[in-house]
Amino acid sequence: MKNLLYFLITLILSINVNSQEKNLSDGPFDQLIIRGVTLINGNGSPPVGPVDIVIENNIIKSIRNVGYPGVEIAETRRPKVKKNGREIDANGMYVLPGFIDMHGHIGGRSQGAEPDYVFKLWLAHGVTTVREPGGRGIDFSIDLKNKSLNNEIIAPRLSVYSSFGAGFKEEISTQEQAREWVKFNAKKGADGIKFIGAEPGIMIAALEENNQLGLGSAMHHAQLSVAKWNVLNSARAGLTSMEHWYGLPEALFNDKTVQNYPYDYNYSNEQHRFEEAGRLWEQAAEPNSDHWNDVMDELIDLDFTLDPTFNIYEASRDLQRARRAEWHEEYTLPSLWEFYQPSRISHGSYWHFWGTEQEVAWKKNFNLWMNFVNEYKNRGGRVTVGSDSGFIFQLYGFAYIRELELLREAGFHPIEVIMAATLNGAEALGMEDEIGSIEIGKKADLLIVEENPLENIKVLYGTGAIKLNDKNEVERVGGVKYTIKDGIVYDSKLLLEDVRRMVRESKDELNYEIYQPGEKKDWIKKSEKKID
Repeated sequence: MKNLLYFLITLILSINVNSQEKNLSDGPFDQLIIRGVTLINGNGSPPVGPVDIVIENNIIKSIRNVGYPGVEIAETRRPKVKKNGREIDANGMYVLPGFIDMHGHIGGRSQGAEPDYVFKLWLAHGVTTVREPGGRGIDFSIDLKNKSLNNEIIAPRLSVYSSFGAGFKEEISTQEQAREWVKFNAKKGADGIKFIGAEPGIMIAALEENNQLGLGSAMHHAQLSVAKWNVLNSARAGLTSMEHWYGLPEALFNDKTVQNYPYDYNYSNEQHRFEEAGRLWEQAAEPNSDHWNDVMDELIDLDFTLDPTFNIYEASRDLQRARRAEWHEEYTLPSLWEFYQPSRISHGSYWHFWGTEQEVAWKKNFNLWMNFVNEYKNRGGRVTVGSDSGFIFQLYGFAYIRELELLREAGFHPIEVIMAATLNGAEALGMEDEIGSIEIGKKADLLIVEENPLENIKVLYGTGAIKLNDKNEVERVGGVKYTIKDGIVYDSKLLLEDVRRMVRESKDELNYEIYQPGEKKDWIKKSEKKID
């Protein structure tokens, strides 16, 4: 009897969960028409609308201009809906290509962030494709990639770049082993490699083999290896993209080969590591100097991609802003919040004694770094958008939108920001024929938002933007309304509600409240009182 009761309870819970998941998405459809929307494309073109977009079985079949702003649309100009077709009334709304996050980790055990939580935050912010540069293991990531491809789970499309050497039978110490691992990685189904650093001969061998197989590559040029192998070395050897900015100032040094490390520096000390990183750009060649120009021009000639991930370092220049972001209360899991706190163990939790001097240095660092990235774009270089969320108070999805704002701060026009987030990412992944812009013949990867993101990027945040209306009332506007990936329509606001539910249930289970550093003892006392 107990077994039967348990079975019935489990069945009811399963039905409720499945029903809830079904409400989050719909499709794909034989035909889907998005009506009366203003198109902001990823190809650098200005907005145009109203247009009707016809999608059939996940492929864009028609983009028809159906009228003029402020003029009633004549129904005779509109494409006809088929018998089993579906329509979205997007009059007054805006449609963009699905966003591409070029540096997205699918959660982490240390953070307690599981894929379902992460995927829903990404999709809720219009992210339909994610390049994962290293994760929990090749098999883990490839399994999720295939499930997403088959629409078995709610998830963006995944491009898996395995960490160099991951899952191999032995540690790589020879060029032959490097080539063997690259073949092993390709056979597993990975799309590319993420490097941290290796001996130059091994790097060259791995990149040669990887490029012959037509796979992509990315690299975080870690300080442990950058003295012998900076960004120029990588690009010349065939690396296709760099993450963050490490290795770039080193390529711009005029009077040294290593940064000015203090004599008591220890790379394993997270505050040492990030504090001194904030002083790197001021040691590089001056903007527009001969050396600065030569490095930039060579990287552009090599068709090299910069994926700066500005947001993941923003707490370095304004810690209070990052840890007080308004979405933490409802969308950040307790386990993730704990991971962010000052720690000598957790990566990126370098708040040992972070102060004004460190933040001022990082503000200067950002100015020089942004100068290079913006000029790189102006000269025809490719810049993409990556978030690297799950560290340093940066939350999945929300951090991606913050990265768009930071590109705007760097000098990008809002249209250039959208291009970096869409078509540039598709080109870097070799997927520009499938995604990255809204064109006939491409896949139906789109996002729809009720406000104009060119006017205010903040309307793309799940929490929306604050606006004073004509009645002198404060209201929240925006937030992505629908995200369409592989022709499936996701209700972005319901996805966010489901994430809120996950966070709320985790807090209830732990009797947990968000606290600020230094307040934890008081919170524990309050918790103990509640338990009593």
